[in-house]
Amino acid sequence: MNPPLPFRPSPRTPRIARRLLAALLVSALLAPAGLAAEPAPAGKPEKPDLFAQSVKAAQEAVEEYGYYDNPKELERVNRIGYELVKQADYDRYPVSFGLVDMPVPNAFALPGGQIFVTRGLLDLAPDDDMLANVLGHELTHVTHEHYVKMQRRATLMNVLGNALIIGVLVGAERGRQSTPTGPGYDPLATPDTGGNVVQGAAAASLVVSELLLRSYSRENETEADDEGQRLAAAAGYDPAAAQSFWKVLNTRAPQAREYGYWQTHPFAEERMKAALVRAADLKIQDRSTADPLRQKTQTTLMAWIAHNRPERPELGFMKRAALATWPQGPVAEGLRLEKLHEVRDDALAKPLLARDYGAVLKVYRAQRQEVVDLTPKSDLVTKLDAELTDLEAKSREAYPKSVEVLEGGVFETSFLAAFLSNYPDSPRIPEVALALGNAYARLGDQTNAVAQYLRASEAGPDTPAGVKAHTGLQNLAPGLNQLAALQELADREKDPETRKKAEERIALLATSYSDLANGAEYLKRYPEGAHVPAVIERLNRLADDLYGEVVLYQGVGESMKALDRINRILTHAPLSPAAAKIRDSAVPASERSS
Repeated sequence: MNPPLPFRPSPRTPRIARRLLAALLVSALLAPAGLAAEPAPAGKPEKPDLFAQSVKAAQEAVEEYGYYDNPKELERVNRIGYELVKQADYDRYPVSFGLVDMPVPNAFALPGGQIFVTRGLLDLAPDDDMLANVLGHELTHVTHEHYVKMQRRATLMNVLGNALIIGVLVGAERGRQSTPTGPGYDPLATPDTGGNVVQGAAAASLVVSELLLRSYSRENETEADDEGQRLAAAAGYDPAAAQSFWKVLNTRAPQAREYGYWQTHPFAEERMKAALVRAADLKIQDRSTADPLRQKTQTTLMAWIAHNRPERPELGFMKRAALATWPQGPVAEGLRLEKLHEVRDDALAKPLLARDYGAVLKVYRAQRQEVVDLTPKSDLVTKLDAELTDLEAKSREAYPKSVEVLEGGVFETSFLAAFLSNYPDSPRIPEVALALGNAYARLGDQTNAVAQYLRASEAGPDTPAGVKAHTGLQNLAPGLNQLAALQELADREKDPETRKKAEERIALLATSYSDLANGAEYLKRYPEGAHVPAVIERLNRLADDLYGEVVLYQGVGESMKALDRINRILTHAPLSPAAAKIRDSAVPASERSS
């Protein structure tokens, strides 16, 4: 097979797609042609360029989807993960493990060894044996370099499917003009006019769903299952838990097949049977600590950080990875303190009454507790206590001024949000929450408006503000059209009549809502909600309708209108059949069967 054609993405192509493309092209241009990279010095990434691009993609994936801040789960993933890495005897790249705040149960790996687990998958795999088999599967994708073996369609065409779509649409627009020529012409580059880009979340959804989650062949998936179970058994975990995981997934989230592990790791029934057969031939070994490997990996990551410019944004991801790799000792404590000071200084740089001391104190207290749990006699505990005392004093000093502004009746939304965070025990909470709820309502943000009205009602049910908030909820329920807001009202409202109205309203809207973003927000907030099947079915139908408009507008040369529909589908329904059609339409017919 010939290496992929060189591709020069436009500077305006979304960053995460560009980083992932670059990472894959580095390997794709070498491996298929049989060219071996120069051996790297001990402890350093084997292919530095590939590793650097993979780190950038990891940073941007976390920025796009959110970091899941759960120290106990992060430590569990790292403990089990490095026990598996030890058995794999792998040192081409320093492997790291992280969590992303996605409700969809899934896991994925980047070419440079960054392995991610979603919040949704952790919820479904509380058992260490299950998690070990999942992590072993993803680790195998890295150690066996399955990214090199991906189909051409996945490695080149789909990874920047959004850019290809733009090229097709812009090409149609250019067809009515003179076609640029010359060696500098890039038929896939976006012109300098504004708006012709599939932006941020759409590009990330496309890349993650198509490249990171679904682009491995059946052969690769089988190999990852096989080796993943072997690694799990060698590390002291039950390989039969691979089948148990599939059963749990099928029991707890059958309605989410289109949005979770079922879709992104297909051939479920066959793989369940194969997992049980493999497990019978594997012997579970005694567990042994991987702490020395974790410390060595941290040293490698820190060396990489030290040799890169401190202003590079992806260093934030690397420092977080280095801390998670070995969360105790001088290096870890230095990383903790550095991050805490960044959070503190960012807050103090804001105007006095917009400073969210509550959020800063929460981060400080969480870090302090982690240090106490790991090394209770650490000097860092004393230092954090002193800084906590100072921050608490600053927050108390600002309270009288905050109350004065509140009584003046002229304030911004940021002030109200900061007040609620800083002074959760203040007697003024009901009126502040009511005011913030009113502000969200004026902005059309029904979900956050309902949340604040509920807070006001719960904090002071007999106060004037609490009574107003409760009355507002009763009046609001029949007219709410945001599914997430209705679900929150149905879950938290104590008044039976109001709750009943919310439940009836959500049952009706789940099958009739008209905005993709509405359904997507519900699925994000309530991935196991009672109305998920109906919401998904409606979401897919709406996405299909928009796809019909894409085809229509493409046919009449209305490129911008087609792009708008594409953007909405990829942003809010990235795993819908309509999104799959969009990705397929970006692939030449000659490539579709490869």
